[in-house]
This record gives sequence, C-alpha cells and structure tokens, in this order.
Amino acid sequence: MTTLQRKTHPRTVARFATALITAAVMGASAQAVAQDDDPIKVGILHSLSGTMAISETVLKDTVEMLIEQQNDAGGLLGRQLEAVVVDPASNWPLFAERARELLAQEEVDVIFGNWTSVSRKAVLPVVEELNGLLFYPVQYEGEESSENVFYTGAAPNQQAIPAVEYLINQVGIERFALVGTDYVYPRTTNRILEAFLKDEHGIADEDIMINYTPFGHSDWQNIVAEIRRFGEEGKPTAVISTVNGDANVPFYTELSNQGIDAADIPVIAFSVGEQELTGIDTGPLVGHLAAWNYFMSVDTDENYDFIDAWIDYTGDEMAVTNDPMEAHYIGFNMWAEAVRKAGTTDVDAVKDAIIGVAVPNLSGGYAAMMPNHHITKPVLIGEIQDNGQFDIVWQTPSTVAGDAWSDYLPGSRDLIADWRKPMECGNFNVVNGSCGGSTAAEEAEAALAE
Repeated sequence: MTTLQRKTHPRTVARFATALITAAVMGASAQAVAQDDDPIKVGILHSLSGTMAISETVLKDTVEMLIEQQNDAGGLLGRQLEAVVVDPASNWPLFAERARELLAQEEVDVIFGNWTSVSRKAVLPVVEELNGLLFYPVQYEGEESSENVFYTGAAPNQQAIPAVEYLINQVGIERFALVGTDYVYPRTTNRILEAFLKDEHGIADEDIMINYTPFGHSDWQNIVAEIRRFGEEGKPTAVISTVNGDANVPFYTELSNQGIDAADIPVIAFSVGEQELTGIDTGPLVGHLAAWNYFMSVDTDENYDFIDAWIDYTGDEMAVTNDPMEAHYIGFNMWAEAVRKAGTTDVDAVKDAIIGVAVPNLSGGYAAMMPNHHITKPVLIGEIQDNGQFDIVWQTPSTVAGDAWSDYLPGSRDLIADWRKPMECGNFNVVNGSCGGSTAAEEAEAALAE
C-alpha cells in the first residue's frame, strides 16, 4: 500500500506565516495598549498612627491632593495616577517592610514618604536593593546621598546652621541648650552644631547643654527646670529644639507652666510648624522661633493658590499648611517634570532626567534639583504668633543649595556627592579620589540600634 505525500502549496505557507505574524503583532499591540492604560502607581509611606501621626498624616493627604490635581490635568504621559497608601505606624522596622511591599508587591513607580531619619535609614537599603525612587520631604541631618533618594527637605546648611547664626548675630545668644528626641537626626545635627559653635564661634563646653528624650516623651518638668537654671547663669541663652512628634505639645506646655517666655529663653525649633501648633495654646508661646524653608504666612500668589487648594481639598476653613507639605509639592512636581522629560516612569531614566529640573516653590522663586539629589531652598525664621501662625523675621536673600556632607565634621568635609556620569557617587572623597560606595545596610542597622 502506497502512502501518498500531500505537498503544501508555497502560497499556503506564506499565508499561514503572515497570519501568525499578524496575530503576534496584534497581541503585542493589545498588551502595549493595556500597559499604557495601566495607572502610574504612587506609593505613600507616612505614619497614620503612633507618635508621628501628628506630623505625617497631613503629608499623606498632601500627596493624595497632588495626585488628584495631576489627574484632573490629564495625568502623566496620558495615564492616570493611583495612590497606594500604607501605614508604617511610627514603627521604624515596619517602614522597611511597607517600602518592600510598595516596591515588590504593588510595583509602585515612586514613593513619597517618611518623616524621621531613622525611618528613612530603615527604608534606604530596600529602595536601593529594589531600585525604587523615594522623595523625602523633611529637614534632616545630612551625611547622606543615595542614588535612589531625593532630599526635598532642608540639609543642616539650609536650616540648623543659619538658625544658629541668626541667634548669635541678631539676638546675641551666648549659651545654647540643644534639646532633642533621642535618634539619629537630633544626635547628628547636634554634633554638627556643637562643632560649629566651638570651631566657628568659640563657644565653650560649659555654655553648651545637650539633652535627649525618647519619642512620645511627656514629663518635661525636670528638663525644663534644668533649662531654666542653665539660662540663669548670666549669659543670654536659647534652646535649639530638635524634639519631634507629639512630644512637642507637653514640652511647650511645660515651658509655659514654668513661666519661660521668649524674652527670657527663646526656643528655636526645627520640627515644629503650623500643624504641630494646632494642638497647643500658642498665646504663651508668642515670640518663640522656628527655622524652616516655608511658612504658611509667606506672601505670594503661589502660596495663596496652594492654601486655597488645600482648604478646598480638606473642606476645612481652618486647615493649615507647613514646610514638609511644600517639600512634597516641590518633590511631586519635580518627579512629574522628570517623567515628562524622560517620556517614561522608568526609574533609571527618571533619575537621569531629574537633575537640573527646576520647579516653582511657594515663596516666589524656584527650586532646582542638584547633582547631589538635594534641592535649592530659601531659609526663613519665623516667630510664633498667638493665632498659631509665624511672622517671618529673617530670611536669606536667595536660595541655598543643600549640602549632603557637613563642612564641620572631620569625616565629612572631604566628601562630595554627584550622581551624574561619570562620577555617579554619593560619597566621593576629593582627597584620595575614591568613592566610598553605598553603606545603606550598615547605616540602617546603626540607626535602628540607637
């Protein structure tokens, strides 16, 4: 029996191949369309409970408002934005877990978050390992520059150093009580300030008092009494406060209880703004100071528009704005502009595109992203008023570029950060010409151990 072999006509083969190619192209196109229709995911990593909720909850709301505004304006790259909110609950190790959840499970394109430096240190190894983007909106101690983090809050040369210069040159202060919460930001900032006071202004050891308290500290009676005694020794005295979170309420209350007013011993705070003052009777605090890069009382059209938008969003005529909110406003707009510039949300492309991006701030100027991933900011000092607002009493004539590394610490003054090619280094030693590389894991371990 003969088996007949039936030949396939060449035209049939060609038609079949064409059909396969067409199907593949259509499938790929459909997949691309589906991807283009997917929302851009924006992670929000702020404490909504615990001791830092007093400061951080409003920052979560700020990012959600900015996302809503961006969507109303057509989104980004023709795509809508979607907020992905988690609550790390003022628990520093939990910040790292929630960051990993946002990047690995939710696959967010960017994260806006953190307040305390210990929470940022905890998150740092995660965003570097998973190549995420973190925009950090709060003043901090410097001594850091990560390829994956953009620092939109103040470095010490944009807040702490100018504040001390103001106290010495404008107020005539000769003794300093450095009072802070016991974690990496106050400790490192006070190391910088102590060196600055001694080396630059000749302040003696006995004229510097340092005290730390835990998060959520509430019994300030003995510490405030010590501050009062320290200020009664014949020299003009001021408190430099790096107290964070809800501990500020009993701290200022105790100052009032013991009759310490700004005429006696002025307090200049680095972590108290309009939001924190909403929980305090500000009448007895009039004249005490805060150093920031923005106050709600800034007199510009941009600021009034932002305040109006915030009140409309919250539905609260008494809602206040503050410095970290402006930092998120700047950071969000910088990220959006970098995405437009890059034509993609790809992390590496956005990192390259964002350096040099300049966007309006709320004080009438512009903020620019520098190669060290810090931005330019004006420095403002304000006096507390009885309505909970600040009267701006001093400001720099122009913006100040943030320094990642302090000029006043021996291990830092030889370091620079520049994330542009070919250097691409956050801790380049200009003396020996070498890059120290990432120390995120070690820094996280040290910060969490304190």
